[in-house]
Amino acid sequence: MSLLQVHHLHKAYRAQGKTTRAVKDVSLEIEAKQVLAFLGPNGAGKTTTIKMIAGLVLPDEGTVSIAGRDPHRQPQALRSVGAVLEGSRNLYWRLTPSENLEYFGVLRGLSRRVARQRSRALLERFELSHKSTTRVQKLSRGMQQKVAIAVALIHEPPLLLLDEPTLGLDVEATQTVKRLVREIASEGRAILLTTHQLDIAEELSDRVAIINNGEIVTEQPTKALIQQFSRAVYRVELSELPDDRSAKLMALGAIVEGTVIHIPDPALLYPVLEVLNPLPIIRLETERATLTDIFLKLTQAPPAQATLTPMNVPGGAHV
Repeated sequence: MSLLQVHHLHKAYRAQGKTTRAVKDVSLEIEAKQVLAFLGPNGAGKTTTIKMIAGLVLPDEGTVSIAGRDPHRQPQALRSVGAVLEGSRNLYWRLTPSENLEYFGVLRGLSRRVARQRSRALLERFELSHKSTTRVQKLSRGMQQKVAIAVALIHEPPLLLLDEPTLGLDVEATQTVKRLVREIASEGRAILLTTHQLDIAEELSDRVAIINNGEIVTEQPTKALIQQFSRAVYRVELSELPDDRSAKLMALGAIVEGTVIHIPDPALLYPVLEVLNPLPIIRLETERATLTDIFLKLTQAPPAQATLTPMNVPGGAHV
């Protein structure tokens, strides 16, 4: 079931007689238990799209549906959304974690008793019970982020918007937040994740959508996207490679670049090793593109060329 459906969103801004098309025909869907990493460079239209999803900006064209409701026509749809903004901006820093949770719980329609019960449960789950009466402004950055996520969950929304959830956190706090994101998704929530930390996006996401110049240039499962842009499965490096063996390797379908061999098909690994025997191998490793590689390829190409096509590799092979 898709908890978020975004269909053909368009948004243009007009200023000083000039029209800027910020978002052009953007469509997205997120299902329960799924994390969608929504990525794009600054000025790509990402923030405008998120504001339209959150009901803050009215689209010129297109529709948004959150758990079956349109946030622009049915304000109650926004009760199905929890949001964690960059810098923990969904918190009152002069209040304690308990006070923040109870306040926002009541604000989102809970009774004071239920808000207090959920507050205690969330603080215990996030290992913050010992800081429940400490002002948020005195907490560490990691603890503030955990409080922000707890506040977003107080009314148990099916959709969570996470904006840069690990920005500025140390290694330990980052690991904690990543664990919480995985747990929250596994409980049945859909998560829209925005971040410039592409390694985090790669690790946490089930799907990736990349926006550039207001348009979605790709939207597909993370693993499939990485596989499509990875030109080989294995990489073998040698100190030397005689020409006769190089010819045999290329006949098998391997890609040879000097003393480095790229193997695009797992089934070729052992035939390649048989050809190489007994030459000394310096390194044998798996080879794959990273989400950072893919992001840069798709967003730095001219708009007309920033389309998702199989990568061309030497020898006319395609991966």
